[in-house]
Amino acid sequence: MSQPTIELTSDQIEFYHREGYLVIPDIATSHEIERMRGIYDDLFARRVGREEGNQFDLAGTDEDDKEAALPQILAPSRYAPELKQVQFATNALAIARQLLGSNASAMGDHAILKPPFHGAATPWHQDEAYWSPDWHYNSFSMWLPLQDATLDNGCLQFVPGSHRLEVLPHHSIGNNPKIHGLEVDEADVDRAVACPISAGTCTVHHNRTLHYAGPNNSPVPRRAYILGFGIAGVRRTTPRSFPWNDAKQTPRQERAKQAELAAPSTLE
Repeated sequence: MSQPTIELTSDQIEFYHREGYLVIPDIATSHEIERMRGIYDDLFARRVGREEGNQFDLAGTDEDDKEAALPQILAPSRYAPELKQVQFATNALAIARQLLGSNASAMGDHAILKPPFHGAATPWHQDEAYWSPDWHYNSFSMWLPLQDATLDNGCLQFVPGSHRLEVLPHHSIGNNPKIHGLEVDEADVDRAVACPISAGTCTVHHNRTLHYAGPNNSPVPRRAYILGFGIAGVRRTTPRSFPWNDAKQTPRQERAKQAELAAPSTLE
């Protein structure tokens, strides 16, 4: 296994815990970015994982015969295991253990593509709003663009300090329960900070940090590969509910359900 080639400074660690996000330069080389981009484009071209519900339109109604506004693939490394071996993954785990402690571990990966000229915006939201309400979380997402990320093509934007908020009420994009993506009902984003970054630089954001990415108005795809890291969740003693998830009736859910029913049983 390769060794990490990057280490955070005490100032960077302090900034993350204070602001809820961080920009980390030079986490991956240009050669590695080029290699990952080839793998990424192939996965989206083949629409891997669609039958299992792992490939879907995050911002649209996800019909098979309709061009996706914001295609996403969950667990792309399941379909391209070589993604687990890249130096970026090694560096990311080392950073996770600096920010979260030695018990931090990988929590999965996903990929989001904004097609040229019409890739939809990713509305303001908190990642935890997508998850089970039954647990306390301490985790983050590491967002790596596979080309320069700009205001024109949809770089990430963050509200500093918003990771100290509770999970705010959300709803499906456009209040359409057939759409998987969420947007926050209401939030103060006047202090938002945009983070345009070059390929090979990444951002990190806490599971409660409010964030957004604009539409892709550029002539090239905006590719983002995301790794999640965290420490083991603790079950909540005070119940809460996320009714916006209970209300969803998405094609992606139906495909995942049918795939689970069709899977061979492991019981003897």
